[in-house]
Amino acid sequence: MDILAQLIVSGISVGMIYGAIAFGYQLTFSTSQTLNFGQGEALMLGALVGLTTVNFLIGQSIATPLAYLLMLPVVLAFGCVQGVVVEVLGVRQAIRTGSESGWIMATIALGIIFRNLAENIWGRDALKFPSPLTETALTIGPVHIQPMEIAITLGTLALALAVEVFNRKSIYGKAVVATSSDRDAAGLMGINTRLVITFSYALSSVSAALAGVLVAPVTLTGANMGAVLGLKAFAVAIIGGLSSGLGVFVGGMILGVAETLTGFYLSTGYKDVPGLVLLLIVLSVKPSGLFGKKGIKKV
Repeated sequence: MDILAQLIVSGISVGMIYGAIAFGYQLTFSTSQTLNFGQGEALMLGALVGLTTVNFLIGQSIATPLAYLLMLPVVLAFGCVQGVVVEVLGVRQAIRTGSESGWIMATIALGIIFRNLAENIWGRDALKFPSPLTETALTIGPVHIQPMEIAITLGTLALALAVEVFNRKSIYGKAVVATSSDRDAAGLMGINTRLVITFSYALSSVSAALAGVLVAPVTLTGANMGAVLGLKAFAVAIIGGLSSGLGVFVGGMILGVAETLTGFYLSTGYKDVPGLVLLLIVLSVKPSGLFGKKGIKKV
């Protein structure tokens, strides 16, 4: 039982990273019915920009924990700008012309461009991200947990809570909710839906960039770090439901726990299988996702 508890806790922290990236998919889909297939590259760029910023601050004799905190606003601002660039260059015209293949190919192309830029700026070698917290595991009952795993969970939950409060309490958040419910009706009510879609892409990349700097201290940072995470997060978004913010986080935890259990009890070679199996089952039984709502189109 002790081993099982340990695996579940570790799986939850991994799943929260998947959930944070998948949350970005959900944000853009809810407002524009489009997805940023370069979401993994947004995570990668956030981690590399964060690494550069932290190393610079440490070089100025700033302690690592404080350098990490000072780095966060820089990374979040960068993620915001990167998301706006993706929406303006890759999505806006496709939405205007109603071209589904347009935004799909454009976001994929921009992701490849971002990856190539990262390789030329930071190189192809994996880099170590300084951890702001001690790497000594904490013991809570039978479970040993890294402080950074706790930070991953708390940081992801803080992001989700901040977005929820923004949507419920601010007039701009209510405009986002209205656009998510019915974009055409929101436009008729005077809401600038194009601006809302741009904002959703900015927030999507912010969530990915935050996930990048959260996961970077417990893994290696590099130009290719976002490829697998982005694909797994997309599977999580489908499993949880693209129309449900809660669903993507639950789906992330399900996948994270399933992967850790499979890797321990079967083999690490089968670690990626649970996500594919879950995806196939959900698509067969409930195509809208575990928590998603089936769309109804009136004609």
